Amino acid sequence: MPRNPDPRTAGPQTPFPEQTQSHPGIEARMSPAPDYGEDSYKGLGRMKDRVALVTGGDSGIGRAVCLAFAREGADVAFGYLNEHEDAQKTQRIIEGAGRQVLAMPGDLALEAHCRELVESTVKRFGRIDVLVNNAAFQGKAVEKFEELEAERIERAFRVNILAMFHLVRLALPHMKPGGSIINVASVQAYQPSAPILDYASTKGAIVTFTKGLAQSLIERGIRVNSVAPGPVWTPIIPQSYEGEKVQKFGENTPMGRPAQPAELAPSFVFLACDESRYVNGEILGVTGGKVLA
Repeated sequence: MPRNPDPRTAGPQTPFPEQTQSHPGIEARMSPAPDYGEDSYKGLGRMKDRVALVTGGDSGIGRAVCLAFAREGADVAFGYLNEHEDAQKTQRIIEGAGRQVLAMPGDLALEAHCRELVESTVKRFGRIDVLVNNAAFQGKAVEKFEELEAERIERAFRVNILAMFHLVRLALPHMKPGGSIINVASVQAYQPSAPILDYASTKGAIVTFTKGLAQSLIERGIRVNSVAPGPVWTPIIPQSYEGEKVQKFGENTPMGRPAQPAELAPSFVFLACDESRYVNGEILGVTGGKVLA
């Protein structure tokens, strides 16, 4: 890749092949494969010997974040639902960076699993320096609002926002001043799509959660920020959409393409490390030009 590539053409271009997946989506089955930075991300030791807990670390943005953190010198614990093949690849990537790793399957909709993630991380590494609340549930896009069934709506809120309350509450006793919490919101919080309104609504809640929590925890020396992605080529896309929606995914951005997970990871590194020590309560948009307003 050239030193200064044109951002409009730096990633795979649409149309993508038609493809569908059931929940949860599997990254190993996607075409083209998402770029999570294996061949491009170079660490600079900005997170040396820190301990990070990342939810949804098996694939997509979560895998790219795990890779970047490890190459920056952090040990990484990550949770995932049941995508064991993808998770094994993430584990190998972290180990390949010379760092320790702990992979933990389970359902974030259950408070007991949130507790297990935190307790297992602390048992293995002794503390938590960085908590990344990345995992999310997004159901199939619907045609009518009435198709958003109660069970689906409840699951979206349990996984996407209630789990954040649990994980932060449980992790705080093991975090010290200088710690960082990074939540993953979305452009959907600002430009919601009716076919996935349950998901979009949880992302709006995450923005509010981030801003309020940041005001509280800075008194303890712990910063809270959020990354709000635009369209990103991850397993959640072929899981949620079909046909042309997948083939032309991301074309409606000013850049004309979706982001690759590797293009999100540097934002997480920035918010996790000392360079951003005066950044708190911010929503960092990585949207390809879609406006957060």
